Amino acid sequence: MGVKLGVNIDHVATLRQARQEVDPDPVMAARVARGAGADIIVAHLRQDRRHIQEKDLHDLRKLFKSGLHLELSQASEMIGIGIKVKPDSVCIVPEKAGEITTRGGLDLKGDLHGIEKAVRRLKEAGIGVSLFVDPEAESVRAAHKLGADAVELCTDVYAKTFGKHSQGAEIERLELAGYLANELGLELHAGHGLDYTNVGAVARIAHMACLNIGFSIISRSVFTGIKVAVAEMKKLIAASV
Repeated sequence: MGVKLGVNIDHVATLRQARQEVDPDPVMAARVARGAGADIIVAHLRQDRRHIQEKDLHDLRKLFKSGLHLELSQASEMIGIGIKVKPDSVCIVPEKAGEITTRGGLDLKGDLHGIEKAVRRLKEAGIGVSLFVDPEAESVRAAHKLGADAVELCTDVYAKTFGKHSQGAEIERLELAGYLANELGLELHAGHGLDYTNVGAVARIAHMACLNIGFSIISRSVFTGIKVAVAEMKKLIAASV
């Protein structure tokens, strides 16, 4: 089956919200991305509504009968919206007020009642659940215990690491976490900071099922258009595995 590509369209909405206009339309961007080979469309409805809006989610669900993946915080309101939209899957991610973007995986070492409740609500609604975690054994085991169907390994540290030795060490961390996830029966995803220069090594990780990529694709699309940017990333992933 190969490694699937999930294209995150958040930053098309970021540009739209900068002027509070109707263009560029992230739903239209999603249509083009799917036509160019994206297997999954990813959208993150943040609590501050800085880019994707609730209407976008409903429009995406109407357009795509399959392959819609949402990123949401564990907040009760956000999980409720997810259940209302009923995407194919939801990844629960951490959110902090004022952050520029998500930094690191969920804290799965403290009180997990809120996450456990969110996972249960989503699964009862028939929605697949993944947890965004750091590539650590403890976090992967916690995700399994919480009832997640998949883990998305945070590749932020890998993406910011330079040098063959250092990058190799980060890939090893991701690989070990991936092997554990597979042993526990969790589907393996990865994302955050992946781009056209660093995606190959992550795509080659054993048992990798899906890579979720947004910023680098939308950034390149400013110069090439979304169709070309998505097709190039899809080709890179396919050539890597």
